[in-house]
Amino acid sequence: MFTGIVEELGKVRDCRRDGDGFALSIDCSTVLEGTILGDSIAVNGVCLTVTQLDSQGFVTGLAPETRKRTNLDSLVKGSKVNLERSVTPSTRMGGHFVQGHVDATGTIRTFRHDEDALWVTISAPAELMRYIVTKGYITLDGTSLTVVDVGPDWFSVTLVAYTQAHIVMPGKSVGEQINIEVDVLGKYVERLLQHGIAGVGTAAAASPITPDFLKENGYD
Repeated sequence: MFTGIVEELGKVRDCRRDGDGFALSIDCSTVLEGTILGDSIAVNGVCLTVTQLDSQGFVTGLAPETRKRTNLDSLVKGSKVNLERSVTPSTRMGGHFVQGHVDATGTIRTFRHDEDALWVTISAPAELMRYIVTKGYITLDGTSLTVVDVGPDWFSVTLVAYTQAHIVMPGKSVGEQINIEVDVLGKYVERLLQHGIAGVGTAAAASPITPDFLKENGYD
């Protein structure tokens, strides 16, 4: 579990084939403190297991499924990545509950400067948009952010100056992929509603969950 508050920008040392997967080596310093083999570190929002440690950084493995579902497959030597250690009982929850389980990748659609703030619009897969709501949480490349606006297949966030200086997103280009993890609470609510509605019949349970549908089935 993570908070989405990036602790450090790491730099990819190399990404080499290792059996059926790849070994990703990252140079860093802050996240090495207190880290031992087997610990979890979020790399661009992807929960990965530390398999090797040295004085300059750590090594983790990338399975084929991870490379397929995230933007980590595009990393090359010198790429910067957002890093965060997993939470402890004494960790401040400055962001929100982040699992490090990327749902899909989106595409950066636009950047727009507004004085010292930076607005970013992201195109997202249609199946994720039902979980993305105005003023709700979203995790982008491991960064906990608040959704500002939502469209049919896009949403926007805004970055204050401090955040811009401490995450990788401002260094990306329009058209680049970004890892998206939606707020897991939305998934739980959807699942619970589907479970409850299943009692009204198979056809109803398979119907889209809309405000009108909920009213029709007694969920006011």
